[in-house]
Amino acid sequence: MITSKNYAMVRIHPSSEVKSETIGDESVIWQYCVVLPGARIGKNCNINCHVLIENDVIIGDNVTIKPGVQLWDGMRIGDNVFIGPNVTFINDNTPRSKYHDFEIRASHIMSGASIGANATILGGLTVGEYAMVGAGSVLTHDAPSFSLWKGNPARQCGFVTRDAMVLNMRLMDKNGAAYQLVDGEPVLQG
Repeated sequence: MITSKNYAMVRIHPSSEVKSETIGDESVIWQYCVVLPGARIGKNCNINCHVLIENDVIIGDNVTIKPGVQLWDGMRIGDNVFIGPNVTFINDNTPRSKYHDFEIRASHIMSGASIGANATILGGLTVGEYAMVGAGSVLTHDAPSFSLWKGNPARQCGFVTRDAMVLNMRLMDKNGAAYQLVDGEPVLQG
């Protein structure tokens, strides 16, 4: 890996085409990535191989994007987000070949959220803070903060704590400990 252009403390593999001038320190961009000029990438991000990032994309700090992900114009990714391999984002819900006058319906992935491998996120949705979308799921509705979604179409099947403890729909963990929602966040009952 090398440092390219005028980037301080950014590692960019020489096989990648990175045109953006706005990449935070300690970020790494691996092989065969394309990052267009208007994209903004935060600090300490890990952009794995074969990732495309279009112009109007903002990525927060400490984000991991696994291989095979495309981030289309309008996407907003918060801090500490995990996007698994081959996650598909859609920003045009009614695509047609050679039709360029469509309404961009970008998704917003809020801080702390995780999206599992091969999940599909329809355009215009929000994945809330610390929410989790399971591998292979097709998300067709907003996922509220701290919620767990799985399936096709994805349905809420539980909750997730800030530190990734999975809870069932009754807000209980696998050991039977009970949680309660405090301002939308699961908190262990005391």
